[in-house]
Amino acid sequence: MSKTSGKIGGPFVAIVTPFDGDERVEFAALRRQVKRQASAGNGVFCAGTNGEFYALSFDEKLAVAETCVEAAAGKVPVLAHIGEISTNQTIALGKAVERLGVKAVSAITPSFIACSQAELVEHYRRVADALTVPVYLYNIPARTGNTLEPQTARILADHPNIIGIKDSAGSQESLDGFLAIARERDDFDVLVGPDSLVLHGLRNGAAGCISGLGNIAPVTLNGIHAAFVAGDDAAADRHQTHFSTLRKELYALGFPPAMVKRALRSAMPEVGFSRAPVLIADEVDAQVKAIAARYAEAV
Repeated sequence: MSKTSGKIGGPFVAIVTPFDGDERVEFAALRRQVKRQASAGNGVFCAGTNGEFYALSFDEKLAVAETCVEAAAGKVPVLAHIGEISTNQTIALGKAVERLGVKAVSAITPSFIACSQAELVEHYRRVADALTVPVYLYNIPARTGNTLEPQTARILADHPNIIGIKDSAGSQESLDGFLAIARERDDFDVLVGPDSLVLHGLRNGAAGCISGLGNIAPVTLNGIHAAFVAGDDAAADRHQTHFSTLRKELYALGFPPAMVKRALRSAMPEVGFSRAPVLIADEVDAQVKAIAARYAEAV
């Protein structure tokens, strides 16, 4: 099968992982969140940064992916994050996840270990060699300490099972470096990570996005993409401005995934709290609730 057959694109939401009061995964609430996103027309990216993958066990990651695939019921695609610190653990998780029916997987660069670009090439080649499901690279240097450079992505784009990258470096400069590769070849796609750059990415060749804020405002997220596809620049700009303002207000208050989940919990308490050691001070909590009151969309 060629890399361009069955291409994946459009808006995806890096869905939160709900927890109950004892920090156990609340699967019924997860299913409802998946169906909520599907109703808005958004695909699902599970066990990613906003899904608190760093706080989930191996078995929980599998259960989350399986639940998301079942809840989506083929109505929208499901992507799963499989990144671990070591290559062998990333492969082990990927092999287990690919049997569950996800459309593709994505893996952050290894964290804690300071990797050279040559080591990153070897890491991703081994992961992609070992899996049958398509693989996206995932660049998020602020969290891993390792930056995947555009030239490295260019090398990896030649692998028959590496189909693109999710860039969450947070800057337009970083995103533009990967978009240049996507414009050079039709078998390597870019999925935009920063919510402030969704429309910029789409206008410059991105295939879609994976959004954290889509948990809070799924209709706005879908509206950016739908307006872009329809050629309605005014509507696309309006939705993007709304989204970017939400990002600026919310992310100024603390760790973005915790802020997203807290804002969502204000409208939908069943998603629960972030797993410890995350704590939100009372004064910050009040500000997040006020932001949620202005932006949260019930779908």
